Amino acid sequence: MQFRLLILISFCLLLISCSKDEPAYLPSEKVDPFILYNEAYEAFDNNNFFNASKKFSEAEINFIDINFAAKSAIMSSFSLYGINFYNEALDSLDRYLKTYPADKNVIYAEYLKAVIHFEQIDDEKKDIKPLLEAQKLINKFIIKYADTDYAIDLKFKKDLIQNQLAAKELFVAKYYISVQKWIPAINRLKIIITKYDKTIFIEEALHRLVEIHYHLGLEKEAEKYASVLGYNYNSGEWFKQSYKILNTDYEFKENSDGKKLKNNDNIIKKIIKMIK
Repeated sequence: MQFRLLILISFCLLLISCSKDEPAYLPSEKVDPFILYNEAYEAFDNNNFFNASKKFSEAEINFIDINFAAKSAIMSSFSLYGINFYNEALDSLDRYLKTYPADKNVIYAEYLKAVIHFEQIDDEKKDIKPLLEAQKLINKFIIKYADTDYAIDLKFKKDLIQNQLAAKELFVAKYYISVQKWIPAINRLKIIITKYDKTIFIEEALHRLVEIHYHLGLEKEAEKYASVLGYNYNSGEWFKQSYKILNTDYEFKENSDGKKLKNNDNIIKKIIKMIK
């Protein structure tokens, strides 16, 4: 009891001593959020993304208007993306989507989330998880915002992901071939021809199936896959290699059909202009 009384007296004496000088705490003046936002955007425009992110976050806190606060929040996320702070940018975007779910710029946030996951994809020798996560987000976006330029861009990226997934399967299949594990190799190659038949790896997958089945003495199976390869890709190098294996009379025909996909490299820049 006496100890608590001593603490109370000491605290009172401290307050009295402070009152003789300046107040113990002076509230700072409110910062103009528009000034902060303009400073942030200037830093962003000069590629000073780290400072831009900090300024945008500070502006968000000071804005009373929820629309300006939301705009500051998403620009902070874009700034973090600009310096490849992917995890921080994703956390920032998730917070933005949770805090401002009705904001008009939600589409850009969801698009950027998909792009960030896509850009973290490694080669086919690495973990498949980033590929699947990127594909999941891209599919979700394409369904939700089908008639947008961003959906077109993500469809292009989805095709690249399909190629990466097919490359992963082919990489594993070739490993099994190298150690003469024919059944798992065949299973991996069949995944490519059933799930990733529109990728650039379909021709090699068909050729490897020809190669393996011929090696195992299953010539009818080898011819079956060769006929599929010849029917669809009879001017390709992989078919020519299959032809050499089987030594049958295939007729080589030139196939001039082909589609070229375009990527929209400036889409992020367009988003920034629209948000500003």
